[in-house]
Amino acid sequence: MRKADRHVLIKQLVNNHTIRTQEELLHLLEKEGVTATQATISRDIRDLQIVKSPDGTGQAKFELFQENQGQTEETENQRLIHIIQDVVTKVDRVQFLTLINTIPDNAPILSAAIDEVSMSEKVCTLAGFDIVVVISRTEEDAQVIENYFKTYAI
Repeated sequence: MRKADRHVLIKQLVNNHTIRTQEELLHLLEKEGVTATQATISRDIRDLQIVKSPDGTGQAKFELFQENQGQTEETENQRLIHIIQDVVTKVDRVQFLTLINTIPDNAPILSAAIDEVSMSEKVCTLAGFDIVVVISRTEEDAQVIENYFKTYAI
């Protein structure tokens, strides 16, 4: 199956099923006759910007990240706030670094959203699997970033 066709199928599966793990997604793909590796599915999840968000029971499930094209600065800020509320689990600061923990597999999406928003206190971001590091020039700038995230985090 071509990558584009697999992406269409993955979107349909994520929209129509409650999928909590990559293994569940692989199983559903196999039921549809698609053979794929774990590495392929991981790349597809990243390419499609699939994130984990809590469902009605508080358990994390896959969903397609909704991103609007041609956003204004105000909608970029609103998008960042929405992501913070959905995926941030903890915020800490160490000197000029702000450490933002997320639910698993969501740090890259949060980091990208932070990078899109103009913040004079931010130099850059680094994303891992479930943590984003925001680097600031000064401890005072990092304090502003920490307070911003703590305001909107769950």
